[in-house]
Amino acid sequence: MTPGEHAPVGPATLRAAGLRRVFPHPGGDVEVLRGVDLTVEPGEFVTLAGRSGSGKSALVAVLCGFDRPDSGTVHIGGDRVTQDLPWRTCAVVPQSLGLTPELTAAENVALPLVLGGVPASEAAATAEALLSRVQLGAVADRRPGELSFGQQQRVALARAVSPRPAVLIADEPTAHLDTGTTPVVLDMLRDHAVGGGAVLVATHDDAVHQVADRRIDLSDGVLELSAANRSTTSPR
Repeated sequence: MTPGEHAPVGPATLRAAGLRRVFPHPGGDVEVLRGVDLTVEPGEFVTLAGRSGSGKSALVAVLCGFDRPDSGTVHIGGDRVTQDLPWRTCAVVPQSLGLTPELTAAENVALPLVLGGVPASEAAATAEALLSRVQLGAVADRRPGELSFGQQQRVALARAVSPRPAVLIADEPTAHLDTGTTPVVLDMLRDHAVGGGAVLVATHDDAVHQVADRRIDLSDGVLELSAANRSTTSPR
């Protein structure tokens, strides 16, 4: 292990069955998820596509426990997903990012480790290494409000992977990146899968779909499976 690195949680499959989610609306209830079944295996990098309003963010919220389905279940390994998932079981990069504004970039990345009982010195070493990897070592002492949104996205990803979670879910993690930093993020996502994590990324970005093992499409709350599409030039 590299300095500051800790042992990961064992591999676990992300599995959803019969997910249904309905939101009330003055013009009539809107069913955004209609019986969704989904499996992401350990070591697999899967992308989720769909037009705006197709239900991608709603599905991400249910899968990670941010929201509860009206019916259906989500399991990670043998455990049913609740709203109290530990970071090392399932880590999320939401579109809102959710960085703690009072903490520096380094402190944000170290936070899941510290909360998980990792000694502060080890957590700091891991945060330093991850921020360097996403080309943010020079701004590690800045707070989120002092960073661009693209930089904040990379901090949020570094924070998500810091505890080496069994499942990693990201919602549009490249939406605000330039062409120079997108490959850095793709490398990190791909490497997490290669290391045994189950990775699911909701995205409109063709560059992300091209390096995935498999793409699935969500249309009007229903998943449509696509053929495996791993690129021969996928980063490793």
